[in-house]
Amino acid sequence: MRKIAIYGKGGIGKSTTTQNTVAGLAEAGKKVMVVGCDPKADSTRLLLGGLAQKSVLDTLREEGEDVDLDDVLREGFAQTRCVESGGPEPGVGCAGRGIITSINLLEQLGAYEEEKNLDYVFYDVLGDVVCGGFAMPIREGKAQEIYIVVSGEMMAMYAANNICKGIVKFAEAGGVRLGGLICNSRRVDNEEEMIKALAGRLGTQMIYFVPRDNMVQKAEINRKTVIDFEPAHPQADHYRNLAKRIDENDMFVIPKPLSIDALEKLLIEYGIAN
Repeated sequence: MRKIAIYGKGGIGKSTTTQNTVAGLAEAGKKVMVVGCDPKADSTRLLLGGLAQKSVLDTLREEGEDVDLDDVLREGFAQTRCVESGGPEPGVGCAGRGIITSINLLEQLGAYEEEKNLDYVFYDVLGDVVCGGFAMPIREGKAQEIYIVVSGEMMAMYAANNICKGIVKFAEAGGVRLGGLICNSRRVDNEEEMIKALAGRLGTQMIYFVPRDNMVQKAEINRKTVIDFEPAHPQADHYRNLAKRIDENDMFVIPKPLSIDALEKLLIEYGIAN
């Protein structure tokens, strides 16, 4: 079983990319569980056809500690297994605690056991690795592979570089490695070339370039992944290709984060800051 965490700047399309990639793996016959690690609890809605998923924290608050796996897990597209960690009540507590509580509960309830025949577990994680809760999947070895969703925008690249610093910090203790950058295009000038260059300087790869297409938004409005909503559309094939690249990936590294000056020079080199 491969345990993968997807990180990225807020608003980069991380949850959309994760769910569409998982749909590609599931369509290909892989057994996948998705654990949403965002307090908004929206990491599985496309796989569930927009159905509201009661989060782990909500379930514990309402029902106490005596819960079963079926109370916090729902089956989605192509038998994907969907869990949402959730977060604390607004203004109370650390949102990262939901991740810690959720993963611990899933372990106690046997969600990861061999008889489940899981090929993959995906953690869709809010991009802030500064907080201990959000860093848990890499800090405690819950995920072995990290993929970072990025674009050619300066702050998305800055966040990706910062996440690499977190991976380096926990690489030795937890054995976590970076599998690559996923470029979720924003149609920035020279975007593909720039993200390939960023990946190279980090010591990793751009594992896939996902072009921008309105079909993604149309599918989301209809509460589905592109593969589910319009399986013959070219954008569906891009997500299938991304899933295949991840499935076949064998390049896992401890990244080499850039200095701020080096990152800014890269932006200037590709014309973004001119």
